[in-house]
Amino acid sequence: MSDSLSRRGFMQAAAAGSAFWSLQGSKTARSASTYVTDKPAVLGGRPAWTGNWPSWPQWDESWEPEILKILRSGRWFRGDGSGHIAHFETAWANLLGARRCLATASGTTALITSLYVVGVDAGDEVIVSPYTFNATYNAILINKALPVFADTDPTTWNIDPASIESRITDRTRAILPVHIFGLPCDMDPINAIAKKHDLAVVEDACQAWLAEYRGKKCGTLADLGCFSFQNSKHIPSGEGGAVTGNRDDLIDRCHAFHNCGRATGTFQGRGCFTRGSNFRIQHFQAAMLLPQIEKLVQETRVRQANADYLSAQLAEIPGITPARVPENSRAVWHLFPMRYDSEHFNGLSRVGFMRALRAEGIPSSTVYGEQYFDGMLDEAIASRGYQRLFGPKRLKDYRDSFQELTGNRQVCAKTVALSQTLLLADRRAMDQIAQAIRKIRAHSGELAKSA
Repeated sequence: MSDSLSRRGFMQAAAAGSAFWSLQGSKTARSASTYVTDKPAVLGGRPAWTGNWPSWPQWDESWEPEILKILRSGRWFRGDGSGHIAHFETAWANLLGARRCLATASGTTALITSLYVVGVDAGDEVIVSPYTFNATYNAILINKALPVFADTDPTTWNIDPASIESRITDRTRAILPVHIFGLPCDMDPINAIAKKHDLAVVEDACQAWLAEYRGKKCGTLADLGCFSFQNSKHIPSGEGGAVTGNRDDLIDRCHAFHNCGRATGTFQGRGCFTRGSNFRIQHFQAAMLLPQIEKLVQETRVRQANADYLSAQLAEIPGITPARVPENSRAVWHLFPMRYDSEHFNGLSRVGFMRALRAEGIPSSTVYGEQYFDGMLDEAIASRGYQRLFGPKRLKDYRDSFQELTGNRQVCAKTVALSQTLLLADRRAMDQIAQAIRKIRAHSGELAKSA
C-alpha cells in the first residue's frame, strides 16, 4: 500500500473486508499498558487489530423491489413534481429543517448551480477554504470566477473567519465555507462578514449531512447549502447531490438552472427558458436515497458517539490532537482527522507513523495536500479567458498569495485521518485504535531509527 492515498481510494481501502460484526464477539480488548509494552507490528509484533472494518457502501435487498419497479416502468427521468425525487426533496428538507430542497446530479452540480444563482459571474471572486476536495474550486472556476483562499484554522480544519475580510475586494461576490469532513464551520462570524460587505454565502456541506452548528443543521445556515450523495458519502446513490435553502425565489432559480433553464415557480425568466444546464438527478437514485434517511440518522449517532470517545482518548496522547468543534455544535465525521506532531514521537515522520498504524490494522490517509500547487489553478489563470477577465498583474499577485496560507500548510503537513467506516465499529475497536497509537508512540524512537 502506498503511503499516500486519495480520499476516495482511502475510503475504498478502509472498507475492504466484510463480516465485521460477526467477528466482534470473539475479540477482547487488551489494556493500554499491555499495548505499550508490545512490539509494534511493523517491527514484528502482533497487530492491534486483525479483524475487518465495516464495508462501504452498504446495500439492502429490501430496496430492490421499488427500484426494479422504476426501471421497468421506463420512467427514469425527473419528470413532474410527483414520484420519488419530490418525496426525497421534501424528506431531506424536513430532516434538515430547511424550507426547500432541490435534488441534483452531484454535489459539484449543486455547487455550480448555487453559485450561479447567487450571482457569481465571469470576473467575480469567491472566498473559499483551500482545504477541500478540488470540486469546490472547480465549481467556482466553471462560473469563470476566481477562487480566493482564506486560510485554514489548524485546530478545526475549516476556514479561519479571521482571515476572510482581508481577502475581500471590489470583485468579491460570495463566500463559500466548506464543512470539511462533516466538521461545522464557525458560521456566525462568516455570516456577519458577509452581511457587512453585502456578500452571498453558499455552504459546501457535501461532507456534512446532519452536522449541526449551534442548534441548526449545516446546509441551512446561509443563502444556500450543497450536499453530495457520491458513493463514499454517508448517504450514497453512486452520484447525486442536493441544494437546500429557505427562500423560494432562490430554490426556484436553482430549479430552473438545473433543468435546462425551464421557467419554474416564482422564477419565470423571459419566456419559457433562461440560461441553464441539465444537472437533474435520476428517478431511481432518489429511490435509493429515500430508505437510507433513517439509516443515516442511526449511523450518525454511532459515528458521533465513537468519535467523542476516541477524541477523549487521543487527546491524552502527546503529539496527537483531534479536531476542535465550535461550541454547541456537532460534527458527523466523514473522516476523523487528527494532527500528528512528530516531535512528540521522537521525530518519527508522518509517513513512518502511518506505515506503523497500517501495520496495526488501522488504515489512515494524509487526505489533501496544498492543491493550489497541483496545476489546476495554474492552468486556469494562464488561459485566455482568465487573462482577459483579471489581467496578468492580478493573477500574479493571486498566485503569489498562496504562500501566505501558513495555517493550511500546517494542516496539509500534519493531518492523519481515519475513515468513517472505522467509526461504525464498536467501542472496543475505538480502544484498539487508541492503544495502537500509544504503542507506536512508546516505541517511536526505535521506529524512527528503522525508517
